[in-house]
Amino acid sequence: MSRIGNRVLTIPAGVTVTVEGTKVTVKGPKGELTNEFDKNMVIEVNGTELTVKRPNDSIRNKTFHGTINSLIENMIIGVSTGFSRDLEINGVGYRVAVQGNKIELNVGFSHSVKMDVPADLKVEAPSANKLTVSGISKERVNQFAAEIRDIRPPEPYKGKGIKYADEHIRIKEGKKASK
Repeated sequence: MSRIGNRVLTIPAGVTVTVEGTKVTVKGPKGELTNEFDKNMVIEVNGTELTVKRPNDSIRNKTFHGTINSLIENMIIGVSTGFSRDLEINGVGYRVAVQGNKIELNVGFSHSVKMDVPADLKVEAPSANKLTVSGISKERVNQFAAEIRDIRPPEPYKGKGIKYADEHIRIKEGKKASK
């Protein structure tokens, strides 16, 4: 039995969930998310509770059961509280600036790297070496944060680069001089 798939999700106040066949729409104070799921899964809304059931124990249905439950849970959390991802920029002269819907990163290249911020996300720079990506879709927030990190991933000798705030970089020991 799937423990995650069998969870009963509670719908918080101010959030409405509508199910039309395989299409699930979640509306809340922060916005609206829509997703289409596997046609075999049965998604039921009873008052403030949502359940995902599978019709049989085939391997395909077992694999989707917990995943669909978690995706719907992320949709509910996203429209009610939202998601955010913090990034840190480490290195001498490395800094970030946000101007409108563009991010300008100075991370050791001969030029500054400019990125457009997607319309459904919000990016803030509380300081010159910190960046916060926030939005209602967990997938979109984490994907954009990963794209920013890929510009200059942290290197293992000095730790310079762009890293997640909760990420730990294991620093390697450099070469030793021979005597």
